[in-house]
Amino acid sequence: MEETTRKNIDAWLNGQYDEESKNYIHNLLQTDESALEDAFYRDLEFGTGGLRGIMGVGTNRMNKYTVAMATQGLANYVKQHVTDKTPSMAIAYDCRNNSRYFSEITAEVLSSNGIEVYLFDDIRPTPELSFAVRYLHCDSGIVITASHNPKEYNGYKAYWADGGQLVPPHDKNVIAEVRKIKSIADVKFTRNDKLIHYIGKEIDAAYIAKLKTLSLHPDAIEEYSHLKIVYSPLHGTGVKIVPEALAAFGFKNVHVVKEQAVSDGNFPTVISPNPEEAEALSLSLKEAEAINADIVMATDPDSDRVGIAIKDKDGKFILLNGNMTASLIVYYICKMWQQNNKINGKQYIVKTIVTTELLAEIAHKYHVKSYDVLTGFKYIAEKIRELEDKEEFICGGEESYGYLVGDFVRDKDAVISCCMITEIVAWAKKQQKSLYDVLVNIYLEFGYYKERLFSLTRKGQNGAMEIKQMMNNYRNNPPEQINGVKVVEIRDYKSSEIKNLLNNTTEKITLPSSDVLQFILKDESKITVRPSGTEPKIKFYFSVKSPFNNPDDAALTEKLLDKKIDDIIQCLVTNG
Repeated sequence: MEETTRKNIDAWLNGQYDEESKNYIHNLLQTDESALEDAFYRDLEFGTGGLRGIMGVGTNRMNKYTVAMATQGLANYVKQHVTDKTPSMAIAYDCRNNSRYFSEITAEVLSSNGIEVYLFDDIRPTPELSFAVRYLHCDSGIVITASHNPKEYNGYKAYWADGGQLVPPHDKNVIAEVRKIKSIADVKFTRNDKLIHYIGKEIDAAYIAKLKTLSLHPDAIEEYSHLKIVYSPLHGTGVKIVPEALAAFGFKNVHVVKEQAVSDGNFPTVISPNPEEAEALSLSLKEAEAINADIVMATDPDSDRVGIAIKDKDGKFILLNGNMTASLIVYYICKMWQQNNKINGKQYIVKTIVTTELLAEIAHKYHVKSYDVLTGFKYIAEKIRELEDKEEFICGGEESYGYLVGDFVRDKDAVISCCMITEIVAWAKKQQKSLYDVLVNIYLEFGYYKERLFSLTRKGQNGAMEIKQMMNNYRNNPPEQINGVKVVEIRDYKSSEIKNLLNNTTEKITLPSSDVLQFILKDESKITVRPSGTEPKIKFYFSVKSPFNNPDDAALTEKLLDKKIDDIIQCLVTNG
């Protein structure tokens, strides 16, 4: 057993930790030393996105002690930054096991540090936490969630006063303060109930009232208010507010999947509560087919991401990926803004570097600016803050099923997205079209784009080392061609350099340094490689395109592009 692991274990056995945890450690010392090592070989890292990990005993686990120590570090930083008044923070939590418990621990530590706390009285979506931070003029915020991770996980995301997740300089500064907390003895645990205020319905009402102002075509909604909508919260927070928001928008025929309307951190009806995965929508699709629904939507446990299904030209339900849905939203918003004479050259969208270039193409056509940011919605929020009072954000999105319309929330928002997607369905019907027709028309105008995410999971300490080595290999020995097509450009976001391999020139990338590589091929294919910041994975993002002139060729074109991606994966990942 390594020295660091042994020291961490000894600190727990001899420190101010509960007897149940100590007994658990003693038992693993006798029965499963490898499991004990994984639980203690490192501290669960408080990264730029906060904490996320498997729940359990250990320094490398999500538990009341790691949550309390992270909160103490964050509290110390907030108090350093806010000196002219009593600091205030908002806390929300999702449906996961221990989420309520961790939120109360968080409130206890914050109030012990003299910080005013606004704690939601029940589960709420992550985007509503972002809204609450801004609405209540808080200095920071926290949401207890592990998003779409398996049931064994939980997490802790920190937000700043603008309602966005931590970005420079606050992210690194908070991390530094958290690392200064070396022991549970450094944490204040004297709860001050006078500083803890429970919030709920009043925030819901303000949030929904603001959301209603985003509607761009109320006439279409009124005409098609009885659209058949199937919605699933996947046992998560969406059940609290998505049906209410859709009703406020004017939709009167929402069918919530009954089996998945029960908040349950064990997610009993799905293998994974991830709306990116077809299996998670299987019950929704079954109900949609039974009632001949117009749209199917499912949100992840903390309701910041949404997956949808629509009918193809043959009336069969098909799942859309995140890039497709983002394209529909951006197209609709830009088109409506143009029709309403609201575009004056100051409007813009934001997308991440791994998101389809189709969004930029659409924006350009409508004279809307498009900005690229690093992967992670916090960078979209950062761009909104940077351009505040200078330009006007209208919408943005990322390939991982996260979208935002309007700027009163500063994180991806599946509640807003569900309402806007359904409005697009109503608008399409008013044009005698389906959502599938709208998507095909976009491809006819801009070319057929196809994207796919491929991930390799490598768990534990050895897995982390393997992922690091893979990135080093791609960086130090980049391919000259992929699937028989020449690599013409390499974008290394870690060294902040773009290499043009056709003319041997280089230029600087102005975005912050990040461990991401992109290979641009001669045929405009784009391949991105990056380690996940929240899971033990290395991710490969593939984007290919094709000319497209005949709507009857949609299925064939998609099949050919899928085959192209399969071949690239075989070449770059499987054999690479």
